[in-house]
Amino acid sequence: MNNRLSVPLYASLLSVALLTACASGDGSAGSGSQPISQGAGGGQGQTANGGSTSVESSENEAQENAIVPYETSVLVEGLNAPWELVEVSDGRMFVTERPGTIRVIEDGELLSEPLIEFTDPFNEEGEGGLLGLAADPEFEDNGYLYAYHSYVEGDNIANRVLRLKVSDGTAVIDKELLGDIPGGVNHNGGRIKIGPDNLLYITTGERYEPELAQDQDNLGGKILRIGLDGSIPADNPWNSPVYSMGHRNAQGLTWNPDNGYLYATEHGQRNLDEINRIEAGANYGWPEVEGDDHNNSEYQAPLAHSSNDTWAPSGVAYIEEGPWAGSLIAANLRVEQLLKVTLSEDGKQVDQVEPIFEDEWGRIRNVTTGADGQIYVLTNNRDGRGSPRDGDDKLIVLTPQDQAK
Repeated sequence: MNNRLSVPLYASLLSVALLTACASGDGSAGSGSQPISQGAGGGQGQTANGGSTSVESSENEAQENAIVPYETSVLVEGLNAPWELVEVSDGRMFVTERPGTIRVIEDGELLSEPLIEFTDPFNEEGEGGLLGLAADPEFEDNGYLYAYHSYVEGDNIANRVLRLKVSDGTAVIDKELLGDIPGGVNHNGGRIKIGPDNLLYITTGERYEPELAQDQDNLGGKILRIGLDGSIPADNPWNSPVYSMGHRNAQGLTWNPDNGYLYATEHGQRNLDEINRIEAGANYGWPEVEGDDHNNSEYQAPLAHSSNDTWAPSGVAYIEEGPWAGSLIAANLRVEQLLKVTLSEDGKQVDQVEPIFEDEWGRIRNVTTGADGQIYVLTNNRDGRGSPRDGDDKLIVLTPQDQAK
């Protein structure tokens, strides 16, 4: 492992409140200190008419949480706007870079030759490009990866999901699983994950056409679910790839393996960024409602939202082991931090939301988990919105202190 930089073990001691925002998919900010609001969202069919309640740390709790129980180090530098990281059984890591390459990390070193470099009709405008990546559960035998990227179709930008075949250190396109996903310069969604059911889940944006999110027959502004061969699962709610609807620009997906709950992070319009628990067939309200400031049983309220502030959340991971086990850790772009989300015992509510590592690494795009409780963090400072620092972009590793010694 090439640990070239140590990072302080102290997270910022701020109230749970983040910066005010803009309408871009990756968020923008103002200033201020506000409590995080907890929505009334729970299981499918519950109403979204519960009032907001503050989820705010006391001063003593903040001090107790100031010491982060992880050692931090930089594994790799010199990435170019990375978006997703996956690790396969032989120990290799694959990282998507938004300009169109999948990079390979082997034995802690970033290889100079990419696994694949996408060409026409590939498109990398704005927030588009090469985004999500997932490895087949049988990768060791079949060599399949799944990638989400933007492309040009006529005069329009769209997104698609491809199956790639990896062999001898290179990858080729094997099959298009799903195409014609609405795309644009912004609001492309882009996260793909394989769930506990061995199906592929896909977040899509509404490309600044909010009405798409409420159109059941359109793939924009949705969370989709398809088979690993591109087929539509028989138990999808509408006999289509659509699994849930009413999303603006969700960019994070993760599961609690103990109860199967699926959680998603989503960008709000100006604020009101959301943590949602996703249920099949549920409608999460965009653009009819945001947050939980409504009284309508048609829509599912979030577990928590950022109220008048913004998180600009992207990737998220459920932590299964280590000091933060049972929590969600979400990447935040605009406020340049991680967000630790403590769930209730049943996983249906949020007990606490804490910012950590504020202003340590700049914009943070993604969080994934590794072996022995390690957490991997991708920075995103070379995307045209950040301020690149020496060595950016980086893959940072958080190792539990009892494992680091």
